[in-house]
Amino acid sequence: MNVEHLKPRLGDYAKDVMLNLGTVLTEDGAPGLNTIQILGVALASAYATRNNDVIAALEGEASEKLDPATIRAAKAAATIMAMNNIYYRFLHNVRDEDLHKLPAKLRMTVITNSGIPKLDFEMMSLAISAINGCGMCMEAHTHEIDKAGLGKTGIQSIIRIAAVINAAAQAVVINRG
Repeated sequence: MNVEHLKPRLGDYAKDVMLNLGTVLTEDGAPGLNTIQILGVALASAYATRNNDVIAALEGEASEKLDPATIRAAKAAATIMAMNNIYYRFLHNVRDEDLHKLPAKLRMTVITNSGIPKLDFEMMSLAISAINGCGMCMEAHTHEIDKAGLGKTGIQSIIRIAAVINAAAQAVVINRG
């Protein structure tokens, strides 16, 4: 299965999502990112949606172009961000200075040892954090990506990919009835 197989499963009401899906997964549609980064962000976003059809489609798409280390990193990013986004979203929302001062005491070494370039892992982490709605994590990953020199257009491309992948997952669920 790949993205072309997924599109008919979105339903006719999701034509915009279908068209956007065809656009954001290309270098012309995701300025500032290369094909590996686009597919890595898309695959990590698919894992974050927890939608098996979307995951299968993106895994099919990625298997042709991504190496095993990048696929593993997308899985690692989705997993570690599932934990971090809960923890840091909680801290952000309760706004308790005493809680902020406590060490997280959560192992997260995969962030610095993902097996792929740091920038690419940060990009995946930003996309997942956007899907999961963690403002604190989005700020941290945006800062790291900006510091690495990707630029605002590249950051926007990451978020556009995450938004479209998330919308595709929603459409698949709705279309199942």
